[in-house]
Amino acid sequence: MSLFKRAIQYTKPYRSSFAIAIACNFMYAIFNVLALAFVMPTLNILFDEEKKDIIAKPIFSGDLMDLKDFASDYSAYYMNEIAIQSGPLQVLLISCIGFITLFFFRNIFSYLSEFFLIDLRSGVSKDFRVDIHNKILTLPVSYFTEKKRGDMLVRISSDVGEVEGNILNGLVEIIRSPIVIIVCVFTLFMISYQLTLFALLVFPIMGTIISIIGKSLKRDAGKAQIELGNIMSYVDETLNSLKIIKIFNAENQIKKRFDNSINYFRKLLQKVMKKRALASPTSEFLGAITIGMIVFFGGKLSLEGNGLKGSEFIFYIATFYTLLDPIKRFSRSLSDIQKGQVSAQRIFEVLDTEVSIQDKPDSINFQEFKNQIEFRNVNFGYAEKTIIKDFNLTIKKGETIALVGHSGSGKSTLANLITRFYDVSEGEILIDGVNVRDIKLKEYRQLFGLVTQDSILFNDSVFNNIALGDENPSMENVKNAAMIANAEEFILKLPEQYNESVGESGGKLSGGQKQRLSIARAVYKNPPIMVLDEATSALDTQSEKLVQDALSKMMQNRTSLVIAHRLSTIMNADRIIVLEDGKIIESGNHNELLEKKGNYANLIQLQNVE
Repeated sequence: MSLFKRAIQYTKPYRSSFAIAIACNFMYAIFNVLALAFVMPTLNILFDEEKKDIIAKPIFSGDLMDLKDFASDYSAYYMNEIAIQSGPLQVLLISCIGFITLFFFRNIFSYLSEFFLIDLRSGVSKDFRVDIHNKILTLPVSYFTEKKRGDMLVRISSDVGEVEGNILNGLVEIIRSPIVIIVCVFTLFMISYQLTLFALLVFPIMGTIISIIGKSLKRDAGKAQIELGNIMSYVDETLNSLKIIKIFNAENQIKKRFDNSINYFRKLLQKVMKKRALASPTSEFLGAITIGMIVFFGGKLSLEGNGLKGSEFIFYIATFYTLLDPIKRFSRSLSDIQKGQVSAQRIFEVLDTEVSIQDKPDSINFQEFKNQIEFRNVNFGYAEKTIIKDFNLTIKKGETIALVGHSGSGKSTLANLITRFYDVSEGEILIDGVNVRDIKLKEYRQLFGLVTQDSILFNDSVFNNIALGDENPSMENVKNAAMIANAEEFILKLPEQYNESVGESGGKLSGGQKQRLSIARAVYKNPPIMVLDEATSALDTQSEKLVQDALSKMMQNRTSLVIAHRLSTIMNADRIIVLEDGKIIESGNHNELLEKKGNYANLIQLQNVE
């Protein structure tokens, strides 16, 4: 299925609004032609082309081919009668009132068509953004280690806007403009089929030129959207790294990088806008050529005695000129669709991304952890680099296992594997003898609590941050979790206490306060297995003591996997696993490892821990 067809599939829920809009467009086209036709009998009177001696009303023969002549003769008869009885001024008055009335209804239907399209446009944009956001929630963590966050923001904002502004508008014009074109062309054929056939000869030339412009536009638009993603990524990095940029006096370096990117984006955007602007004047110029040729050909027919009357010729030119605008919009919509397909492709790249970590069709329920977690012959790596090599480890229920080692030894990777943020490349992870890949993902993750080095909080209230994931939270349970996490003492000092907003990323709180809220959130969930990934490494001494006390309370009667750089925080662990290059090189409790005088003892000595 083409990108265009896939994009317009999103219009299905709004078919009724779309159908009403199209019906209103049809009425708009009818009233547009009628308003112009209404002037023709008046012109006949003014040009004195109809002698004021019509006695009998014209009679319709019943033949559709005579309908045009009958309508023309009848309107001429009616206007002539008024002119005879009341004078030409009365004809002008009736004509002007009729013209204004018809244009009023023409514009009413034009407004109604746009009114009903609002539901379609806003609804499709909403559905696209909802689907992208939902997809982000289902994609594995590994996906976002390879993709820039700024690029994802462009896809959910700018790219969706491009689809709404180009493909949807193009779809509307592809359907709306032909309605006006068909009505106008039918009218033109009724007036003079010779002139109309002659005029249509230039249309294929117009379409070919606009198509060439559209294809070139699509290429440049694709490059522009990619560069816009880079710009958004640079802005995101700048916002997150302002302290580092300033302390290292890197403002000029960062500014230069951003300026180079935005200048390149400007050049690409200029190309897109210039080519897009070219489509309209090109079609207008071709239309002017057509009108000139029509005037010449029509004049030639009149001189030969086969042409139109003056009023008919004016009506023909006015109708043909009216036809040029929908043709211009139709040709421009083809260029817009070409441009919009670039953004549609970027959106569907996200929506079509395979979710590598998801439930199998035959996944089983698993609600209670009873015995042990086992890493069996586990291997894992990113791209071509192996991080974990033939790793084996058994964690008994209730044990506290600490992972230590130099940076890059695989500690955090093991935490990501046990929580299924990543899946193992080889081997398996078992819980109570069941491969974790065979367990329903939501139920499996319900067994875990997580506290990371970077306190991840949402721009919401203290209460909602602690009760995250609970659709029916209890204030009593939230307060109990806050007490266990040593968080209540500062919460009660906040202006609105538990209803106080923590700000973006918890910006209103200190590092220790944010970390204690993260612990309270894990406590509130009350999981049997706790994963602590360097939970105290970013804290000052006083905050560390408060957080460490909260962690100790939280880990009571739970199975815990602790990753720590500060070895003083894991001295009481049941087992300490020392890693190097993804392999276990030492294992034992604190005292046993000290007696071995190996790597762990060296790390203790380096940190001056006794």
